[in-house]
Amino acid sequence: MSTVSHESNAGPGSLEGQAHVAGADQHRVAPGEIAIGVIIGRLSEMFDFFVFGIAAVLVFPSVVFPFVDKTTAMYYSFGIFSLAFVARPFGSLLFRIIHDWYGRGTKLTIALFLLGTATAGIAFLPGYEKIGVASVVILAACRIAQGVALAGTWDGLPSLLALNAPPQRRGWFAMIPQLGGPLGFLLAAGLFVFLLLQLKPEDFLAWGWRYPFCVAFAINVVALFARLRLVVTPEFTQLLKSRELEPAPLGELFRTQRASILLGAFAPLGSFALFHLVTVFPLSWASLFTQDAITDYLFVQIAGATLAVISMLVSGKVADRIGRRATLAISAVLIAIFSIVGMLPVFQEGSRLGAYLFILVGFTLLGFSHAQAAGAINSTFPSRYRYSGAIVTSDFAWLVGAAFAPLVALFLASNLGVGYVGLYLLSGAVGTLLALGVNRNLEMRDD
Repeated sequence: MSTVSHESNAGPGSLEGQAHVAGADQHRVAPGEIAIGVIIGRLSEMFDFFVFGIAAVLVFPSVVFPFVDKTTAMYYSFGIFSLAFVARPFGSLLFRIIHDWYGRGTKLTIALFLLGTATAGIAFLPGYEKIGVASVVILAACRIAQGVALAGTWDGLPSLLALNAPPQRRGWFAMIPQLGGPLGFLLAAGLFVFLLLQLKPEDFLAWGWRYPFCVAFAINVVALFARLRLVVTPEFTQLLKSRELEPAPLGELFRTQRASILLGAFAPLGSFALFHLVTVFPLSWASLFTQDAITDYLFVQIAGATLAVISMLVSGKVADRIGRRATLAISAVLIAIFSIVGMLPVFQEGSRLGAYLFILVGFTLLGFSHAQAAGAINSTFPSRYRYSGAIVTSDFAWLVGAAFAPLVALFLASNLGVGYVGLYLLSGAVGTLLALGVNRNLEMRDD
């Protein structure tokens, strides 16, 4: 309830045309200060995300779905994985109500507490051999809770960071929140590699896999305090209000911004499709159809995530030089070429080198494209609708582009061949190019 008091008693100082000034005392809020909170918050979310994603391949098929064959168990596991994305729109609506009634700080506290509780709950999940189908139900409930909670963690700071960036560096500052993706994957994959190398397979499946979920809970606690330190202060409350980063009426949003929501959902489609095709899908393929050590693939993916960080930094520089729209278009074309050339020979020939190259090149392209994906969503909307529009559009973009990508990719590869996975990725790149072709005002809405 304290957040309501902060928001209602915030200083009345006018900030029109001065996005970097907040409060009656004209306190300057540095973009770097916002960036730290944004990176910590996004890293914690992505760590949770990838801990579940890796466990969906390495753990749940054996622990929760031992009653079916390995391939079917992986399908079931990926089905549970997708539930978080299905639940996100409902979570956004729920936390919109909490935001309106109790304020941004209370909303964020409840969301991160729910996320941490659901993640920790998975850490103590009994397997199918102990409680039967109830294990499946509990895992699904925890995954749905994660999706609902992730929707509530949106605090407006990424948009605020982009809006407070120097005019000629908005591509760079739009990239900063996205660094949480590869950094979160690095931590999650590194932790699983350590456990896999230190434990016997039976010990890992019995109890070792639970530790990453406990670590995720601890990281969420740290992220909660780091973000609350920003969002509940009077200075940031006033700054968020001054830039109209407050919820807009949903009826008005859908009535006036339907085209922007649709275009914003399709603009990052290629990037979001690639997101799971280089992280979760290769692990499932290696686990089911090769005799290779899964740690080898995780090591390569760690190297790939490092390349993704570098390519994100490059993308920020390129976007500032040639524009976000052109950068996204280039990345979509590169993803399209990669989907045609890179996917066909990779796994079919049984070449580990080919598989490794696919992962490394894929991560590099993912970093370059994903760095501007959030900026594409935010820039689609005028300032009045940016906060609510970004939430709704992001939910739809992840649902359409990423929710079922591992499941679809595994089904296509298993039944039709890896080449059809390339066609699936190509459809995402085409969707991005079409959205960019229609939305020619992308560069004009950064204020």
